[in-house]
Amino acid sequence: MSGAGQGGGMPGLAPPSPIPLKDRAALIFVEHARLDVLDGAFVAVNADGTRTQIPVGGLAGIMLEPGARISHAAVALAARVGTLITWVGEGGVRLYSAGQPGGARSDRLLWQAKIALDDAARLRVVRKMYALRFAEDAPSRRSIDQLRGIEGVRVRETYALLARQHGVDWKRRHYDHTDWEASDVPNRCLSAATACLHGLSEAAVLAAGYAPAIGFLHSGKPLSFVYDIADLFKLDTVVPEAFRIAGLAAKGKLDMSPDRAVRLACRDSFRKTGLLARIIPAIEEVLSAGDVPRPDPPPEAMPVAFEAGQSGDEGHRG
Repeated sequence: MSGAGQGGGMPGLAPPSPIPLKDRAALIFVEHARLDVLDGAFVAVNADGTRTQIPVGGLAGIMLEPGARISHAAVALAARVGTLITWVGEGGVRLYSAGQPGGARSDRLLWQAKIALDDAARLRVVRKMYALRFAEDAPSRRSIDQLRGIEGVRVRETYALLARQHGVDWKRRHYDHTDWEASDVPNRCLSAATACLHGLSEAAVLAAGYAPAIGFLHSGKPLSFVYDIADLFKLDTVVPEAFRIAGLAAKGKLDMSPDRAVRLACRDSFRKTGLLARIIPAIEEVLSAGDVPRPDPPPEAMPVAFEAGQSGDEGHRG
């Protein structure tokens, strides 16, 4: 498609600056469609040839499920406007790959790594995460493993409480990421909701210039820090929506699949709570609790993407 890779801009005009992340809509899921740039617009082309225009510059992320395809022109335009493209499994329960929406610089990565490698600083960060998550100070003289166990108990208690409130037959958290249909409806609802939050959190972590893999409470996973940050908001945003939708499904009151209903509910919850505007300040707040001096960026450092007046390309690898 001649000219499709030009980012959709008018000849002779400079490309518009990306919308700051805090002002964007959260994310969308795409399945069984082809993403491309046609007539200067970012579109999803359906099997029958019809087009659905997607305001790519106004999204934090696009999650591609099985059956979705994307052109080079579409990837290039998403990168230019600073929108994360993520390839996921059905329901988002597996992450296969992700683009880089920004944050290609070292000073914040080094700060994050230095905190993670200092046992005392890491514990201070984990305690701060606990305080933000549960609105109370963490129990004193507890190790990270002990705090992880305490959090697990509180989360399970919250699941059981929400299940009773919404009339959901809840047993335990269980899913098989290789077989989506093997899980019961409440677990599929939770998985879909968590995938939405993880996608949004990953976009924020990368946009702010940090490494998704360097976690504090979580460790050893490609998205450990994403899980840390997502957990700060999980119980107040997506988990109640997941159980509410599961309750409606149990009563036969849904006119769509539970998975789709959960995604729509999460989208509305993100907008209502202003979640995007809260995530990056929360990242800064928890890392500052480590009480480790922040290194000054070198003079040649790239700017962090998604801030007013900057091009999305500035946050990418050259």
